Amino acid sequence: MTGGASTPYSEGMPSQSSPALGTRPHNLSLILRLVHENGAQSRAALTEQTGLNRSTIADLVAELVRRGLVDERVPDVAGRVGRPSPVVTASARIVAIAVNPEVDAIEIAAVGLDRSILVRERLPNETVPTPGVVAATIAERIAAWREGPLADARIAAIGVAVPGLVRASDGVVRNAPHLGWTDVPLADLVSAATSSAAFVDNDATLGAIAEHRYGAGRGIDDVVYLNGGASGIGGGLIVNGKPVAGAGGYAGEFGQNRPRISADADRRTADGVLEAEVSRRLLLDAVGLDTADDETLDAELSESGSAVVADEITRQARVLAGALANAVNVLNPALVVLGGFLATIADLRATQIADDVRALAMPESAETLEIRPAALGADRLLIGAAELALADLLADPGERS
Repeated sequence: MTGGASTPYSEGMPSQSSPALGTRPHNLSLILRLVHENGAQSRAALTEQTGLNRSTIADLVAELVRRGLVDERVPDVAGRVGRPSPVVTASARIVAIAVNPEVDAIEIAAVGLDRSILVRERLPNETVPTPGVVAATIAERIAAWREGPLADARIAAIGVAVPGLVRASDGVVRNAPHLGWTDVPLADLVSAATSSAAFVDNDATLGAIAEHRYGAGRGIDDVVYLNGGASGIGGGLIVNGKPVAGAGGYAGEFGQNRPRISADADRRTADGVLEAEVSRRLLLDAVGLDTADDETLDAELSESGSAVVADEITRQARVLAGALANAVNVLNPALVVLGGFLATIADLRATQIADDVRALAMPESAETLEIRPAALGADRLLIGAAELALADLLADPGERS
């Protein structure tokens, strides 16, 4: 089975066939989503949240247990009188394979339905990977994990977060310029290599969904997310609680906009786009590294006493603030979330960025604005890819399990 840029259920990314409201399939989905998103829930809590009666909840939970999607246990509460309400948890044995192919490394993880990360690997690239190499690598790691950490697991699907333009209708990678991919049917390639359902979407779009659902943007309905990675800067939009993908699925490409740069000394290119001016590569060069993962680069930048490093961080923060001010004027978000190396800049120059954005944006649009680093850290894209992979199962567990 193959798939495209499917989008998770509640935020503008519906399954191919979502069950009708109030039907048994809908109620199974509702219960599974609650324990997937919010963690362990007692039957009593599920009864209160859904409005369903206790016997219906018991019956629905029993079916999900039979299908292997949830586990149920009776808590041992010392000193409690009477039988406590059984606690329901999503199963860690149902997993999504989450993948983020980048120019410097392929990151791949197995993420449980309970949102635990069972195994995660970062595989550095000697050369920029081709689509075929990515598909083969995914298949190789799955085969190896089946002999170890995934020996008792069931793979629901594979989700791939790609740094490039992904067509929403079928998941074809239209253009991933830093990877050198054009019109690549990546979902089909991965599915053929692994014999599993595969879904593909833009990495920043998935990062926005992950941060909105579980991270810095949880509970906030209007969010602009910018992701800083080895391939540049991408973005995702949450408007009225739903992701906005645009007519073809290509919305949010902030990195391709030309920033407002007031001082010539701040400019590194003659007429460069944002990702040429605010650049992970330039930060790596400043600290003298050829390559590094996010945690290593963050530590190097945070601990450096070099004036050259400090000046580069400050310069990039100024340019980034100009781009954010434009986004604030156009979209009027409640929150801007910055991920990847942008999160490090946001941590190190928080006051500067906030002050510059407010100075450049319309006062009315910026008066309640918050700017936060991504809360999910290096896991944000993998969690987003896992949500993509699990979308159909969560939408209709009776049909998909």
